[in-house]
Amino acid sequence: MEDRDGIKQLNCESGATLMAQGPQVLHDFIASKTEAATGRSLPQVDVRFRNLSVTAEITVANKNGSELPTMLNEFKKTFVVSKKQNVRKEILKNVSGVFAPGNMTLLLGQPGSGKSSLMKILSGRFPMKNNITVEGDISFNNVPREQLIKRLPQFVAYVNQRDKHYPLLTVKETLEFSHKVGGSELLRETEAMLSKESSPESLEALEAMKAVFVHYPDIVVKQFGLQNCQDTIVGDAMTRGVSGGERKRVTTAELEFGTKCVSLMDEISTGLDSAATFDIINTQRSVAKKLRKTMVIALLQPSPEVFVLFDDVMILNEGEVMYHGPCDLVQGYFEGLGFSCPPERDLADFLLDLGTSAQHIYEVESYQKNHPRFASEFAEIFRQSQIHQEMLHQLATPHGVHALSSAEKLLNDVPEFQQSFVESTLTLLRRQVMVLYRNKPFIIGRVVMILVMGLLYSTVFSDFNPAEVSIVIGVLFATILFLSMGQSSQMPAYIAERDIYYKQRSANFFGAGSYVIATSASQIPLVLAESIIFGMMVYWICGFEAETSRFIIFEVMLFLTNLAMGMWFSFLAAISPNANVAAPLGITSLLIFIIFAGFIVTKDNIPDFLIWGHWISPMSWSLKALAINQYRSSTFDVCVYKGVDYCATYNGLTMGEYSLKMFSMETGEEWIAYGIIYTLVIYFVFMFLSYLGLEYIRYEAPENVDASEKLNENESYAQIETPKNGSSTNRTNDCAVEVDTQEKHVVVPLTVAFQDLWYSVPDPHNPKESLDLLKGITGFALPGSITALMGSSGAGKTTLMDVIAGRKTGGKISGKILLNGFEANELAIRRSTGYCEQMDVHSEAATFREALTFSSFLRQDSSVSDDKKYASVNECIELLGGGETVFFGDLGENYRNLIGYFESIPGVTPLSAGYNPAAWMLECIGAGVSNGDVTTDFVQVFNKSSHKQLLDTTMMAEGITVPSSELPEMIFCEKRAANSMTQMKFVVARFIRMYWRTPAYNLTRMFVSLFLALIFGLVFVDATYTTYSGLNSGVGLVYMTALFNAFVSFESVLPLMFSERASFYRERASQTYNAFWYFVGSTIVEIPYSFVSGLLFTVVFYPIVGFTGFSKAVVYWLAYSIMTLMQVYQGQMLAFVFPTEEVAIVAGYLINTVFMMFMGFSPPANSIPSGYTWLYKISPLKYPLSTMVSLVFADCDQLPQWDDTLGAYINIDSQLGCQPMANAPVTVGHTTLKEYTEDHFGMKHDRIARNFAVIAAIIAIYLFLGLLALRFISHQKR
Repeated sequence: MEDRDGIKQLNCESGATLMAQGPQVLHDFIASKTEAATGRSLPQVDVRFRNLSVTAEITVANKNGSELPTMLNEFKKTFVVSKKQNVRKEILKNVSGVFAPGNMTLLLGQPGSGKSSLMKILSGRFPMKNNITVEGDISFNNVPREQLIKRLPQFVAYVNQRDKHYPLLTVKETLEFSHKVGGSELLRETEAMLSKESSPESLEALEAMKAVFVHYPDIVVKQFGLQNCQDTIVGDAMTRGVSGGERKRVTTAELEFGTKCVSLMDEISTGLDSAATFDIINTQRSVAKKLRKTMVIALLQPSPEVFVLFDDVMILNEGEVMYHGPCDLVQGYFEGLGFSCPPERDLADFLLDLGTSAQHIYEVESYQKNHPRFASEFAEIFRQSQIHQEMLHQLATPHGVHALSSAEKLLNDVPEFQQSFVESTLTLLRRQVMVLYRNKPFIIGRVVMILVMGLLYSTVFSDFNPAEVSIVIGVLFATILFLSMGQSSQMPAYIAERDIYYKQRSANFFGAGSYVIATSASQIPLVLAESIIFGMMVYWICGFEAETSRFIIFEVMLFLTNLAMGMWFSFLAAISPNANVAAPLGITSLLIFIIFAGFIVTKDNIPDFLIWGHWISPMSWSLKALAINQYRSSTFDVCVYKGVDYCATYNGLTMGEYSLKMFSMETGEEWIAYGIIYTLVIYFVFMFLSYLGLEYIRYEAPENVDASEKLNENESYAQIETPKNGSSTNRTNDCAVEVDTQEKHVVVPLTVAFQDLWYSVPDPHNPKESLDLLKGITGFALPGSITALMGSSGAGKTTLMDVIAGRKTGGKISGKILLNGFEANELAIRRSTGYCEQMDVHSEAATFREALTFSSFLRQDSSVSDDKKYASVNECIELLGGGETVFFGDLGENYRNLIGYFESIPGVTPLSAGYNPAAWMLECIGAGVSNGDVTTDFVQVFNKSSHKQLLDTTMMAEGITVPSSELPEMIFCEKRAANSMTQMKFVVARFIRMYWRTPAYNLTRMFVSLFLALIFGLVFVDATYTTYSGLNSGVGLVYMTALFNAFVSFESVLPLMFSERASFYRERASQTYNAFWYFVGSTIVEIPYSFVSGLLFTVVFYPIVGFTGFSKAVVYWLAYSIMTLMQVYQGQMLAFVFPTEEVAIVAGYLINTVFMMFMGFSPPANSIPSGYTWLYKISPLKYPLSTMVSLVFADCDQLPQWDDTLGAYINIDSQLGCQPMANAPVTVGHTTLKEYTEDHFGMKHDRIARNFAVIAAIIAIYLFLGLLALRFISHQKR
């Protein structure tokens, strides 16, 4: 059905009905209805740029590696003024051009040519730093870019190369979110216009527009061929989700919503089959032509069918424009320069080779002039061409009335964000809640931690004596500390989400304020539940004041403190460059809050120049409010309590006031209100700081900027050939195939066959049922040949290779995999196959050469000499630059067998002249995004064909499914190619290099060690340890340094281990090395850094706080360093055991917090309930703490004697442990520091040697468990 203008009418009931006749018809429909509804033509924007240059001042990376990010180089950059070889790198050089509405422009260029930079500059996404200079003019419909910069993303879409998405959201949820934040204003405008219009034509058009908007997510899903995976989670490198091609389509589809008049798409075809690429580009062409959009798309190697869809092409090379003009003139233009494109070469590939070392094959010898060779020469010739002059004329032509009208109505009126602040916040809140609570391991871990620690705290301190003020305040302090530390477990998630935030904020999906508020609000249910559950157990079981009002205040205070600390960690995640910095920074900042909280060091003992720390610490206000809430209740606000008249004894102070004064706390109940107000205010302050961090700090940099020294290299190509037929080889032993390696290494020919392969996984919607992802696949690959595995995205190509290569970690596999006709075992497959996976997962600290050398030596056995292994590395560097079968067979000359087979099937459109046979074949079988309605059952056709009969016959041949008499069975008695010494050498060396090149981890923890030493030293610089309070403060000092060293060491190592774990899984799956050597490398490499950081701490801390004795300082350093090492190994173990970093942090906090309670300080060893003494004995943290405390305070060779007559000690030695303890309570009596330390805290000097032995045993246990986890646990889901 058509309307008066010949436009087909569409059913608006759903996205499927709107797309029923294809995207071109839909776009015609949208254009006509939009113009009818608004009474004006569609808005259009042209983009003009003149003499655009982008330069960056960068440091050149030279051959000696002086600019690699090593510990030494980073230290020099930070503290040493040295001469650097800085250069001005020209990213774009005097680029001019026009991108007109309704036009499709193809952006071609080698990696690093400036394509991404140009699109980012035009779209306002280029990361502007102090070292970046931008020159030239950019305008949109005659409006300078600078005037539109805040609103630019609303009408200029930029599709990034990188696929950054929330892995636990489904495809549909991801797109629906983009729809909500990108098009809300359109719906409001449509509804407003509907309320005003009365004519039937206008109402009909408006209703159609509204229907299109409502169903637009379904339309986009259909346009991009995502129907079959729309309810599948997106996934990532560690979580199975959609395929790589589908994920790339999601990235493009995400930017299809809203009022975009200009689309800049950066390499959107990566991972897509040619049919899908053609369909998507064809759809974008329809958008450009029908809806008058300006379309610029960068593609790496477009096929001829895709190339002809574009109107113009811009060729960039080294930031220079080699050509910008019509596509149909480009070949003739370069032929005029003496270059000819061979018939067998795609035009796009020909164009990409120009200006590179490969252009010589296209040079026409009869050309009279010198051929241009460099990009600058091509650019200079182009600037003198007629095509360039015409472009300059177009650039100088004044804008038409319609363009200026569009600028007035669209560019100047479009809002910065489509949703209002409240709407945006609510939309984000729904998404953040969904993301958070789908992370079930993390949620379960937090709940378990709260329950376990709540029970432990409450039972250890059950029915405490309120007169023991240190115990009561200690419980309050520990409660605040535990809940606050638990909030830091969210930091890895915050940092992981940051790249997604950068992308969506740059696209003006929402404002930073909405994001911060929504993220914090999503935490409220969990924070509230934690506060209530933990607080309820601690409050009532421990025996706090049994008043409902005071319990409510207790819970409110815990909740607000918990919320504020969560916001603080969110702020640190926003401003930290990476997790290696954020983790220690979070723990260090928490330590500062704790030091000045008023428990470890009371307010009166804090030096005057640091007292500000007490007043800004949220914990000091929280602790003060909770203490006053307890001791100013009617029960304790009395003079006489348990027979003691406090008013008479302590200058009129009631029992409660006296208890608070013991910790230098205010006594007025108004301080409870002050505490609540301050905590609430600081929560909003931290929220505002998070907003500033996310809004104004970006850890992004221009991509593909070459910063290396340019050298003239002799470029050559090396080839390696595998013979089709091998001579008969008799196996002389059961372990390996004998090969003559005297002259050269010969690759043994290997036939891979797979017969009736099935792969099934549980149905996520019905776990009792299964989904078949591979359905009886049969095929083979012969040596000396290349077998193309083709199919649409999501067809099962990766699944088939995963199954053959033994990479699947779940699901059910059936069928046979054979090597040379022998049924293959897992070892033979892993040793005999090299699998280049889709995900780029590498050890990030390695250079290209080091990565290739590592693989070369560990993937080739000892029969290959070291020289040849190094030679293969050089060779590689030079070369760098549905689940069912529908056809299997020889392609034939010029693909005639394939073409003839498909053309013989009824209903298949014959191959057009010049059309790519591969793309045509994929379209025939329904690949792409617009061919899903193919009704022919190609599987059945193939199963009944002669090709299937030939396949079955061939499969029965010798050497395929029948054991070969000529080719050997692949049997290996060694699981890995390299011997153990080679594995150890390269794996350990890689760890050493990685740590040396990860200053964010190692320098950070060293700076943290120095910082902690200085902070504690300044606080305790004038401390006296010979009094009762002084000794307790001294032991508390050592306790706090040990405790936070433990937490910093544990949490700092987790990001590093998790970042490396994915590459370990990939390398372990291919049997590159034994997991034992990975374990050895990760173990050994930590030792020097742990001892150096311990040394830095000790040399500053030990003398400043007044500890003496060089030999004791050495032992103190050893104990501190070994404790650091112990906690690092615990962190490594947990990284290998648990699936995610957040869960590992929660588990680590649970374990360490339990052990922290039983270190012997709070509660002291002599106060631990008998039922928990076993936890005291097994607490790993107890032993290094006991060593350090007893070393300082319990070192006394000869105890002094108490003289009853004198009422004092006599024969007092000079050692600190021999000193009498002054101002001891009556209940303690007279005692020395050594006796009190050993009796009260259980930290005995004569057990130092034993403690070191126990620590060594605990380290051995951690290492053993880590090795077991490394060997037997894999969290990669495939």
